[in-house]
Amino acid sequence: MKSIQQSLRHSDALVPNLLVLAYILLGYVGGWLLMAQPGWLLPALGVLACGHAMVIAAYLVHDCAHNALFKKVEHNTRLGRALNWFTGGCYGTYEDLRYKHMRHHVDNADTIAFDYRAWLKAHPRTEKLVFALEWAYVPAVDYMMHAVLMLAPFIGYADKAQRPRAALVLAVRFGVLALLALWSIKAVLLYALAYTLMLTVLRFFDAFQHNYEIIAILNNPDAPLPHKGDRDYENDNTYSNPISRRWPALNLLVLNFCYHNAHHVKPTLPWYKLPALHRELYGDEYQRTLAFSDQLRSYHRHRLAGIHAETYGQVPAPQAMREGRAVPVYGLSFLTAF
Repeated sequence: MKSIQQSLRHSDALVPNLLVLAYILLGYVGGWLLMAQPGWLLPALGVLACGHAMVIAAYLVHDCAHNALFKKVEHNTRLGRALNWFTGGCYGTYEDLRYKHMRHHVDNADTIAFDYRAWLKAHPRTEKLVFALEWAYVPAVDYMMHAVLMLAPFIGYADKAQRPRAALVLAVRFGVLALLALWSIKAVLLYALAYTLMLTVLRFFDAFQHNYEIIAILNNPDAPLPHKGDRDYENDNTYSNPISRRWPALNLLVLNFCYHNAHHVKPTLPWYKLPALHRELYGDEYQRTLAFSDQLRSYHRHRLAGIHAETYGQVPAPQAMREGRAVPVYGLSFLTAF
């Protein structure tokens, strides 16, 4: 235990991160066990437990990508890789995931390789299906992005050398799901619902945190990036979206990912230190903090417009939300490595 303590980036990191890891494991395994139970009350609790455990695992992967937990990159990488098996992000490599996310911070843009918007426009039948599913609150865009993640080395969005690894991951994950289906087909079907819950939560909090340009140049390091390194632009186009200002403990439901301005000021600061940094830097009346109720309303009203949206518009997001004009932006999850 002492060696683990010494390997951590911050001296007070052991207890909070052990608690979070225990929560992920108990929520995920316990969720599966509950989803297999008879009736619907316990299975419903299982969906919530499993889904939320995957949400927390995803946000801890994000901390690992920033080397916020351990002093050494290799230790963050090992934990990030392991957690990615919980989130389904393991179809792509952790290194590619991290590279894409670091480009987001350095470039002050959302650089992508797969432009799903252009792809949908070229495939109108699929586009109609996506619109129908999104109308019903099914995160079809995110399911499409994760499907591409599964097949990326085979369809040109990842290095061909990753094909053997990708095939092995597909075989392992779907083989385990097949075995679990023999144990409880009900649990497997409800797992799909829990996974949908995770995708929805991650997308909801991503959808309004930036008003960056989306540029399909991820694999072109020499492409022009007009706002690269521009700290003022980064600050002016980044927003925090806490679940609650009055009861900040509720923000632990998303591992404090909602303190996004503070995160961009100090990306290597771990999740449990972000509320204090936010208070220190911005106080309680920060103008680039989005009201949770406004975000819910905007997400509901404009969930279909968000399918092809690339920015919120040319006004600050809080103003656009108050006026009911803010449009969510999809397809930018840090779990997809392209």
